[in-house]
Amino acid sequence: MDKLYIENLELFANHGVFGEEKSLGQKFIISLELFFNSREAAITGDLTKSVHYGELCHKLEKEFQKESYDLIETAAEKTAEFILREYTILEAVKVTIKKPWAPIGKHLDYAAIEIYRKWNKAFIALGSNKGDKNYNLLTALDIISESGHTKVNKVSNFITTEPWGYENQEKFLNGAAEISTILSPRELIDYLLQVESELKRERIIKWGPRTIDLDVLIYEDVISSDEHIVIPHPRMHERLFVIEPLAEIAPYEFHPILRKRIFEIKEQLLSNLK
Repeated sequence: MDKLYIENLELFANHGVFGEEKSLGQKFIISLELFFNSREAAITGDLTKSVHYGELCHKLEKEFQKESYDLIETAAEKTAEFILREYTILEAVKVTIKKPWAPIGKHLDYAAIEIYRKWNKAFIALGSNKGDKNYNLLTALDIISESGHTKVNKVSNFITTEPWGYENQEKFLNGAAEISTILSPRELIDYLLQVESELKRERIIKWGPRTIDLDVLIYEDVISSDEHIVIPHPRMHERLFVIEPLAEIAPYEFHPILRKRIFEIKEQLLSNLK
């Protein structure tokens, strides 16, 4: 992956735990590594296919001074999020923030934090069988899109399906979406649970009626047995109502455990119905 460097950009801001840091401010030194494919810009000479680093420096100064954070860890996190949102051509960014005037009562060159953040591709399943089902699915996608840390790239058509697991309930409207997120798998599932809560999801009966159901199906090629989030989804390959919309938007995606493409899993499920 190609990289564009910005080294030792000096900015003045009011980040810090102590009152003097917030009121008087201090110098910070920021270095960036921007990861993207620069080939098209190099061949065409089109600056829109690259990152205008002069523009970025000025935008970053405004963003860095907009709020006051106690920790440089927070400042670094917000900086990475801002850059990834602002320049969609980027796949990842490394941010280093140095604090040369750290008030510790001792001489030091600087205190610093370095973080690496990237867009991670994931697939989620969506379902609803209470209220306005179509509205529930579209609203969930809108909330996710507006989060800043997660983008919706593709959405399948919505299909009507019979209930699974607990049959005494209305039919479901199901779909799938490809997303890009800077959240970790655990953070992503916590965020989706938050979206479900916003849309009044109630967990009364297992597999019972719900305004919205959001599940992480695949996250990059991660295989996780964390009890908080099992990836890939442990039952996705058994459920045609999950695989059918997923096959519409990502037929050639690999299931990282079964080592089968999604269209192959769909064909097997359809074969089992005959």
